[in-house]
Amino acid sequence: MFQKAVRKRAKARIGICGPAGSGKTMSALKLAFGIVGPTGKIAVLDTENESASLYAHLGDYHVAVIKPPFTVEKYISGIREAEKLGYDLIIIDSLSHAWAGTGGILEFVDSRTESAKGNKFAGWREATPKHNSLVDAMLQSQMHVIATMRSKTEYVLVDDERGKKVPKKVGMAPIQREGMDFEFTLVFDVDQERHIATTSKDRTEIFDGFHGKLTEEHGSSIRAWLESGESAQNHAGNTQEQQPAGPKFITQDQVMELEAKISEVGADRDKFLAYLGVNRLEDIPAERISAALKALEAKTKKTDGAPVTDITAILAARRIPFKLDETNKEVYATPSYQDSASKEFLKTKGFKWSSSYKAWVIKMAA
Repeated sequence: MFQKAVRKRAKARIGICGPAGSGKTMSALKLAFGIVGPTGKIAVLDTENESASLYAHLGDYHVAVIKPPFTVEKYISGIREAEKLGYDLIIIDSLSHAWAGTGGILEFVDSRTESAKGNKFAGWREATPKHNSLVDAMLQSQMHVIATMRSKTEYVLVDDERGKKVPKKVGMAPIQREGMDFEFTLVFDVDQERHIATTSKDRTEIFDGFHGKLTEEHGSSIRAWLESGESAQNHAGNTQEQQPAGPKFITQDQVMELEAKISEVGADRDKFLAYLGVNRLEDIPAERISAALKALEAKTKKTDGAPVTDITAILAARRIPFKLDETNKEVYATPSYQDSASKEFLKTKGFKWSSSYKAWVIKMAA
């Protein structure tokens, strides 16, 4: 049922973008100290040649160095280890290496494409779930998360103080998958020359029109905004009616259910785990159990000569909403109106737009 919208207390999800040398790490640390306060614990995942330790004079924080290859699994392992050790905030410096660094997603796709004899889609079919698992690890963390991202750089001509045209290095789009900035509550863009930050996304409305260097005080403002939301207990108006928090990972009974289903449909266990972005069934997030079962249940169905499980797995991996119509033997995909990339992708897979169903449709083979 519909309920009155109430902003709840939450954890910080902040992105800081900028070219090399723009001061992303220092800015992240200053915000972090303000967010956690004097007694908070800060962890840093450092992929920048141990550069995070250069700012130890700012305060107390702990660093874990990630060295090449920069695999998604290393990032997720670092996040989970920080959670187990009780850190309040984690800085991922830099998230760009998981995408474009040695052993990152793009390199993973290239290696899979080569082994699949030039079939780039085969590489993305495995890579997308891996990338999604990293995003999920950040969004579902009980810690505050600040992620720095390198920006693609470009030189533009600007007027200097004497009116002459001079080249200036500016940051452009962050080096990460397109749309990654939508996952954050706040995104700051920092310039290289003066380390001035501006906001490209701000759900807090604190930094509307902001133009300046990030400080610990800004972190304190973010903490105050986060804590000003209504607690989960108060939201329902009656703490006794609150439902207990669900498990983070699937239960042992669900593990056994998946084990039985894998054997029943003859699924490739390694490919199934790769699709979910985990190494073991026990590591599957609780909220993904439905998607896991749906993929296995679709294993034996066919569509246009290809297994339906391929189509549904692809749609799930790309986070394109869909449903199966067993009666009409059709698959309906419903990407958002603004998601032009997904629409183009659906066209390449043979989906056709149906104005009557208001969905992209593909017919299943008889």
